[in-house]
Amino acid sequence: MHSSEPPARGPRASRGSSLGELSADLRYKHQSQIMNGSEEIVEFLPVNNGKKMEKRGPKRWVMLLVVVTGALLLSLMVGFLVWHFQYRNAKVQKIYNGYLKITNRNFVDAYENSNSSEFAELAGKVKDTLEALYGSVPALGPYHKTSVVTAFSEGSVIAYYWSEFRIPQHKVKDAEWALMGERVFQVPPKSRALSTLSVGSFVAYPVDPRTAQTSLDNSCSFALHTKVGEVTHFATPGFPDSPYPNRARCQWVLRGDADQVLSLTFRSFDVAPCNERESDLVKVYDSLSPVEPRAVVALCGAYPPSYNLTFLSSQNVLLITLFTNTPLRHPGFAAQFFQLPKMSMCGGSLNEVTGTFSSPYYPGHYPPNIDCIWNIEVPSGNNVKVRFKMFYLVEPHVTLGSCSKDFVEVNGEKYCGEKPPFVVASRSNKMTVYFHSDTSYTDTGFLAEYLSYDSSDPCPGMFTCNTGRCIKNDLRCDGWADCTDFSDELQCVCNATHQFTCQNKFCKPLFWVCDSVNDCGDNSDELQCGCSAQTFKCRDDGKCIPESKKCDRHRDCADGSDEADCGDGAGAVTCPQNSYKCHSGECVSKANPECDGKKDCGDGSDEDQCECGTRSFNKQSRIVGGQNSDVGEWPWQVSLHAQGQGHLCGASLISPNWLVSAAHCFVDDLKINMRYSDPWVWTAYLGLHDQRQRQASTVQERKVKRVIRHRLFNDFTFDHDIAVLELDQPVTYSNWVRPVCLPDATHSLPPGKAIWVTGWGLTAEGGTGAVILQKGEIRVINQTVCHRLLPQQITPRMVCVGFLNGGVDACQGDSGGPLSSMEDNGRMFLAGVTERAAVLGHRRARPVTPSSDRAHKEASARKLFWIFVSSSLTWLKARDHKRFSGLIRPPRRWVRGRIHRVNERPRARVLFVLPYPLFPALCDLGCTGQVSAWRGWHHF
Repeated sequence: MHSSEPPARGPRASRGSSLGELSADLRYKHQSQIMNGSEEIVEFLPVNNGKKMEKRGPKRWVMLLVVVTGALLLSLMVGFLVWHFQYRNAKVQKIYNGYLKITNRNFVDAYENSNSSEFAELAGKVKDTLEALYGSVPALGPYHKTSVVTAFSEGSVIAYYWSEFRIPQHKVKDAEWALMGERVFQVPPKSRALSTLSVGSFVAYPVDPRTAQTSLDNSCSFALHTKVGEVTHFATPGFPDSPYPNRARCQWVLRGDADQVLSLTFRSFDVAPCNERESDLVKVYDSLSPVEPRAVVALCGAYPPSYNLTFLSSQNVLLITLFTNTPLRHPGFAAQFFQLPKMSMCGGSLNEVTGTFSSPYYPGHYPPNIDCIWNIEVPSGNNVKVRFKMFYLVEPHVTLGSCSKDFVEVNGEKYCGEKPPFVVASRSNKMTVYFHSDTSYTDTGFLAEYLSYDSSDPCPGMFTCNTGRCIKNDLRCDGWADCTDFSDELQCVCNATHQFTCQNKFCKPLFWVCDSVNDCGDNSDELQCGCSAQTFKCRDDGKCIPESKKCDRHRDCADGSDEADCGDGAGAVTCPQNSYKCHSGECVSKANPECDGKKDCGDGSDEDQCECGTRSFNKQSRIVGGQNSDVGEWPWQVSLHAQGQGHLCGASLISPNWLVSAAHCFVDDLKINMRYSDPWVWTAYLGLHDQRQRQASTVQERKVKRVIRHRLFNDFTFDHDIAVLELDQPVTYSNWVRPVCLPDATHSLPPGKAIWVTGWGLTAEGGTGAVILQKGEIRVINQTVCHRLLPQQITPRMVCVGFLNGGVDACQGDSGGPLSSMEDNGRMFLAGVTERAAVLGHRRARPVTPSSDRAHKEASARKLFWIFVSSSLTWLKARDHKRFSGLIRPPRRWVRGRIHRVNERPRARVLFVLPYPLFPALCDLGCTGQVSAWRGWHHF
């Protein structure tokens, strides 16, 4: 019988309690429960390792990983859905321009007027045809928004249009492939049934959407039709009195009669300069639809009037567009066009012993889409030789040498691009020349001459290049590659007197040794050019002086580099002589920092008053021989005319009132009783290009008010041959009249630097003066080499320069004319003044050899040098930092000196300064020790 009282806890209970409280290996404590009236005791058995038991449960980091992974997957899914429904399906605007040919309609004049009912009726049918065509292509039909017909032209009727599509982003490539795959499509039969038009072909190209906007905006849209015998003129809005508008979209539709072609010429062209980013752009199309494969030319920048900007069409229409994107103010263009009969045949048979032929309409641009064949046949037994004198078949985006578009083919070989004169010869008495131009981008073309020659003696009395070209025998082994394959310079024995033998056995003029230019090709002419031990090498001219003369307070190097970096010792100077000194006194060690477009001085004084040395026209003409200058190419060039004698000397414009010239031009000639020293004898013509056109509107005529020459000028040695002229009234700067920059006293002309000489000198030695302003490219020669070749003939005020290449045909620098040096930013500096008229007609300097004949030496020397300007600036540079402004006025820092007039003895001391440190030539002998006088003669 059980008692109603619960039994007392026995030892078992106590033990269980004790285990529940003390056992660390149990997850739960012992608890007793009464179930069904009886006490139930629950007890967990101990385990050997409780920690392992715990780790078998869910882990916190695993749960975190699962949560993060899920979140990422969710984010990716959301992103994909957003891209799929928003970006992928976002509509992209695409505009296509093109044209289609309607074969069952004839062109009527009413189609030229977009407001006529005939135009509207045909345009509607064309739009229906386009809609049907696009609808037949699944990749295009659903996305076509609208089409606009812009014009019609002959042939039978060509309809020009643009179409707009709104295509989902992910279907753009499919649409482009469908529309652009073959570029020309035949309209499907089903589409033809839906239209009353018979369409022969359909062409479409992607275009800038702005082009479509232009066709809808009539505010700057013009339609012109020229007639037989007429020349029609047109220009940009406001030309020439005001600049064309910014952000303009203009177009000109040009037409002629059926079976005619158009000749378009830009008489004046000046828009914003070209750059890699958006710039103002004029494009001409051989179509009334502005599609790139029919573009004839793209123009920007400014062209001189002498540049040939004549373009031909392949049919009776042209389209001109103007897009402006810059706020720069430019006048735009003036143009004219006329029609002429379409060329029925291009090429032909040439059967004479010698003759010439050229690309169609040369020197204008040849028309697009044309093929010409010339069959040349000379007497039996002779061979044919063709010399291409001019060759310009350049097309954008064509890999050099690929000749995949425009080309000339001779003897199975294609020629394209821009090439110097070259010769092609045959092995028989026949030759075929084939010329091809595609539908886009044309060029000047070519000018060629052919002749018959005896294959056994192809060049009678001359040297025959391996290419077949004939050159004079005296050009053989002269250091110049007159043959394009260098065959005239192979297997030569060099003349040790005036030639250097390269390691590769080429012969080069000694003048080119150690000038920092690899003339030999193996650089052997630039080896062993250092100074010997115990000597110091001057930086600019490479002259070697004894080490003991370094830092001795006396400038032995022309550039003062021997007195630079001398610390605070004996040779200490405020700024090293080869450093540029800012107005603030700061020294800049950078070479030629003045007017380089970068602020090198803290006060910006190196970029002050830099409105000089620039040209309005950034394009140059292509001229046979390459020596006629363009109009406005050298706007600082001045022609000095003596009374009753015409052009005698040249000069350079450096400010509105002042010119720089040569002192020997103003020496009196008592034999003819001519006082060249009197200012009234001289008239200056500025902006002159052709000596026969001194009355042209671009030319400014001024009288000379005053002539001032270097007081140390020696008319026997021509040392200090420099002078300045003051004009009676200032000139007005224009596209044709601008000053050249005057260099700082520290301006460097390193050996090998290319520079330009210009003038109206003799076109050949002993010949007559040139009518058109001439130019020639030369380069600076190592001074040490020049001293060695011409001992005791070069003073510290002289420097040698000579020809850069053998391609100069005819030019002579005028006495007093400029030597122009271009810096990296395109700005021109006056590097020198022509001391003596130097003949360029021989294409190279004749070798100068030591001679006991003094007269021969003097005659040679006077053809070898130029007066060097920049090294004349040191003395006043240390006293005044302003650039030459053309005013003689009381200076900020008074400089005591004497002005010396021609043929006058100085009678009184005056206070004199030129704000730009140009003329130590004007100072008294008392400043001789400080003047680094006008240096340099320049070699031809």
